[in-house]
Amino acid sequence: MSGIARRAGVDRTFLYRHHDLLGVIQTQAAEPPPPGPETLSRPSLMADLANAQDRNTRLAEENLLLRERLSAVLGEEIWREAGLGSAAANIDQQQLRVIELEQETVELRRQLEGCQEDLDAARSVNREYMARLNDPPTSSS
Repeated sequence: MSGIARRAGVDRTFLYRHHDLLGVIQTQAAEPPPPGPETLSRPSLMADLANAQDRNTRLAEENLLLRERLSAVLGEEIWREAGLGSAAANIDQQQLRVIELEQETVELRRQLEGCQEDLDAARSVNREYMARLNDPPTSSS
């Protein structure tokens, strides 16, 4: 209504006060526009729709690829910020450290077994001394 009133050079209230004009305007607004060069045909609209759907599919695929790349980049960044560095080098270093720790564990177990043997021997000697102390020698008269 505002556009029509502006083109006619009248106030909008003028159109609303004249019901006959208002009826004509509403009737014209409800009718489809007459065919002309600016009117699109159904096949043209269908082609536009197909093109839009193809573009949407391509954009969805590109979006998925970009999300995957972003995930990989962010993963690497977090890996570095956590102090873990390059994945391959860090794994090799960790494997070497595991081997060192396994060797250290074997040596510590060997030392523990030796200490356990010493402890068992000390306990045996201690039991013998305690037995001698508790059983006084009998004298023969």
